Amino acid sequence: MPDEQFTFELIFEKEEFQGKVKLAYQDVFVAKGAKGPGPTLEEMLISEVAPYRKQDVKKRDSQEIRIAVDALLSKMSITDKIGQMSQCMSTNISLGTDIESESPEKLIREGRAGSVLAAVNSYRVFELQKIAVEQSPHGIPLLFNFDVIHGFQTVFPVPLAWSCSWDLEAIQEACSIAAREATASGITYNHGPMVDVTRDPRWGRVVEGAGEDPYLGSLIAKAQVEGYQGNNLHDPESLIACLKHFIAYGAAEAGRDYNTVDISEGTLRNVYLPPFQAGIEAGAGSVMNAFNTYQGVPVAGNRYILNDLLRDELGFDGILISDYGSIDEIVAHGNAKDSKEAAKKALDATLDIEMVTRSYDYLHELIEQGLVRVEQLDEAVRRILTYKYKIGIMDDPFRYIRPEKEQEYHFNVSHLEASRDLARKSIVMLKNNGVLPLASKESKVAVIGPFGDSQDLLGPWQWSRYANKTVTLRQGLEEQGVSAERIIIEEGCKVEAAIQGGLERAVAAAREADIVILALGESSEMSGEAASRMDITLPKIQQELAEAVVKAGKPTVLVLTNGRPLILGWFERNVDAILETWFLGSQAGHAIADVLFGNYNPSGRLTMSFPAHIGQVPVYYNHFSTGRPVTESNKHLKFFSKYIDGPNEPLYPFGYGLSYTKFEYTDIRLSHSRMNAAETITASVVVSNTGTVQGEETVQLYIQDICGSVVRPVKELKGFKKVTLAGGEARKITFNITAAELAFWNADRHYEAEPGEFKVYIGPNSRDVKEASFELIPLEEET
Repeated sequence: MPDEQFTFELIFEKEEFQGKVKLAYQDVFVAKGAKGPGPTLEEMLISEVAPYRKQDVKKRDSQEIRIAVDALLSKMSITDKIGQMSQCMSTNISLGTDIESESPEKLIREGRAGSVLAAVNSYRVFELQKIAVEQSPHGIPLLFNFDVIHGFQTVFPVPLAWSCSWDLEAIQEACSIAAREATASGITYNHGPMVDVTRDPRWGRVVEGAGEDPYLGSLIAKAQVEGYQGNNLHDPESLIACLKHFIAYGAAEAGRDYNTVDISEGTLRNVYLPPFQAGIEAGAGSVMNAFNTYQGVPVAGNRYILNDLLRDELGFDGILISDYGSIDEIVAHGNAKDSKEAAKKALDATLDIEMVTRSYDYLHELIEQGLVRVEQLDEAVRRILTYKYKIGIMDDPFRYIRPEKEQEYHFNVSHLEASRDLARKSIVMLKNNGVLPLASKESKVAVIGPFGDSQDLLGPWQWSRYANKTVTLRQGLEEQGVSAERIIIEEGCKVEAAIQGGLERAVAAAREADIVILALGESSEMSGEAASRMDITLPKIQQELAEAVVKAGKPTVLVLTNGRPLILGWFERNVDAILETWFLGSQAGHAIADVLFGNYNPSGRLTMSFPAHIGQVPVYYNHFSTGRPVTESNKHLKFFSKYIDGPNEPLYPFGYGLSYTKFEYTDIRLSHSRMNAAETITASVVVSNTGTVQGEETVQLYIQDICGSVVRPVKELKGFKKVTLAGGEARKITFNITAAELAFWNADRHYEAEPGEFKVYIGPNSRDVKEASFELIPLEEET
């Protein structure tokens, strides 16, 4: 790109937030003395990149890749190998603790960086890749890494939201679109998906995952990997998927990010491992370690977790990358005396790439002292180079730099339509006394609250240049045909601060209106990494606003924007309807309005339980029984496992969600009452839409193992089917139950389906279910 006409600047803004540094960026092209009409910036970049790109590069098979990698390894020095195992930022900025590092240009030129984090513009990627290919010792191209969590330029609902769609195909398509957009800008390696099981809504990163259930989380992990990676990693529109954070990061004590984790091996394997195993079986090319400890050893240096479990047992042969600074943090944990010892522990645990920090610079010294072996470096570099060949950059280093595709893909109409569709499916209706759907577009609507006309609907972990085009709730209502003069917008308060006169104006607006929409919630910065909250109620000022507005006596709908389950008991008692909309992405306002007016019948179902009170946390459906479980017959007695000042049960259970129609279930019918491990039982119900409008129901199958060698959960999701029924229509829904659905990590430390009695539950959520029983008998016993 001619310097005399344009320069390129990548501007970073740093903002301290709860001990971390929030990273935001802008891509700014600055004109320098441009005179008259000329080529566009995109045209100039296209013309500059074109000579570097190759045509019809043949995909190498595994044997060809192995031979090429071995040949290159034989030429590399120890310094070269350490460089491939080291990652740098695209600029001299750090997240979290300050990191001393030389410029990325210098590190790349000297072959001391094999991958780059956060180069999010095709020109910056082109600039750095040229240095690597033309000036580094062996001309080895770079991997370009980024956190593409729920879209790139087109933003989709946050993962906790899209999990509530229970729509695996739509989630996979969202990830495919994100990969298409990100790879057009040169990104080759995604730091996602996050597949941590999460049970504590205080933890800010619940927003990035699929909720509390390992079965559903496993299916969503698979869908995301297949969406990002496609059918072929050699396709320049596919993105290396990285499963994070291995493992049990979501079990942080007190829901406090980066905190201690202390769980049993049974919990590790039965709860936290399944989504990772599903992602690995789907072919994920990378895994990222968790920040926490397991059995007192930080995962970044935990050989049992990363080598014995992940590599040897699960068969993962891809790239293991550290999370940001986690190798250095082995020292802060108290498990290594210095960064040199931390580097040894991480290498011994088979971590291949160090993200951003420079502890691996000590590997040269460790080799000279005989404390680590060159062969360990070879194994790591072999895995890294193998994936560089797999994605084709070793033969065509500039194949992902496609500014012409950026123009075509970023924020295009079909991608926005997909975002809107998934956003609608992600909305969960928690309450409705008949006020929804809104009956008339002629009514006067008061939209009250900080999210009524706000574009802060994208949530954390998004980097879109099109954030200023996010559709607001107000715009969504107007698109539905509600005239501007019939919409009263009154902010009332900020997310966490009062506005002078705000409450009074909000009450006046409510009195003037026919219906009130309370647009309340959390800002994007209140969820995500380093955004744990002790109090998961709405901020006090918003609660005061709601109480004042409800006193106006008008029909009131609560529309929530948030990234975690919140405490909503007051709203359940005092408003007419509640829509949990989460952070819905670029088309949020349109999706919410679609549901408000009944153009889309809400079908979302919760993937995390909503506590009735903060004192219940963590509360989740698939808990163990106790020696003194509460039942209908003893719930008024004292000496049982319960609170004396409130219920055990959540306000809204896992799987819960309402529709604009009603569904009824018949009793369960089982094909047999006994089966052995080689047989199958079919469980069926008839589901009827007893209303007058078409609706979609998510029929859920749960199983309980009544007596095991170790205690088993009171119920576990083992299947679901989404069915669309017209008003008055009924359909038989069947599930096949095999020994695979009954197996678990048992007292003998292996996976097995143990003979005994089981209960089957089928219903619209984990609480409101029909029940039947069957017996699993030993294989040799006659049925």
